[in-house]
Amino acid sequence: MARIRPEYGVPDLTGRRAVVTGASDGVGRAIATRLAAAGAEVVMPVRNRVKGTAAIARIRQEYPEAVLSLRDLDLSSLASVAALGAVLREEGRPIHILINNAGVMTPPRRESTADGFELQLGSNHLGHVALVGHLLPLLRAGRARIVSQLSVSTIRGRINWDDLNWERSYRPMAAYGQSKIAFGLFALELDRRSQAAGWGVTSNVSHPGISPTNLQRVRPEIGRMREAPQQRGIRALSRRGILVGTPETAALPALMAATGPHARGGRFYGPSGPGGLGGAPAEQQLYRPLRAVDDAAKIWQVSQDLTHVPFPV
Repeated sequence: MARIRPEYGVPDLTGRRAVVTGASDGVGRAIATRLAAAGAEVVMPVRNRVKGTAAIARIRQEYPEAVLSLRDLDLSSLASVAALGAVLREEGRPIHILINNAGVMTPPRRESTADGFELQLGSNHLGHVALVGHLLPLLRAGRARIVSQLSVSTIRGRINWDDLNWERSYRPMAAYGQSKIAFGLFALELDRRSQAAGWGVTSNVSHPGISPTNLQRVRPEIGRMREAPQQRGIRALSRRGILVGTPETAALPALMAATGPHARGGRFYGPSGPGGLGGAPAEQQLYRPLRAVDDAAKIWQVSQDLTHVPFPV
């Protein structure tokens, strides 16, 4: 029996400029592919230019007219984030879509960023916070829609306020969940602040469900010398179209959040299948940890203090 894959029709994006982090493989490349196919100019900030160049070549095999370009970005370095912000501001072109998709997941031992933050907090959350801050003038000029990619892990967990950097103890999955909860709270607070102050940007959140990507494969650079045990099962289920998705279907919630005519700020988009693991994209109820408005206001300020990237008052 042929597998029926969920789909979402991306509207025409001719004349729009989109920035997608983590677009060199997996879900991010699938997002960039669909945006470019719809006519957007897609900027792909990457840490590894070899992988980025290969990703562009692969996209252009399918869509020869795709308008794609690479920029340098290491989200674990605030200096690298600032440098990208300076490059794009110098180009002076409005940004209409920003999809904060890149991420790192569960290094087996605590790793630090160039700035001394726990790697997942620093890359998944603080690096993206700084990126939004540096690009805010361009995002405001484009009346942008900003989509922040979370995870099904955000359904539970909490902010470890007493030890945000996991310096006294380190639990890989708890630290990963915290980084995504913090990022989600920030994104929702960004939308509230924008609406209150008239910044003109819309911020919402999405999650891709589960699909076979590089997040839990062998990653010597973060100390993972063998892939996570569940990866083989995820690949098998994905091939059979059972429960979980593919990178292409996992991209759909972020695409809906970024381009859907009815997608709204402060809302949450994800797969609508059992457990949110796969299925067609749809608006979903915010996970409980994301509903804490007081925590959102607190993480908003803490994030600015840690990154030294201020947002308008």
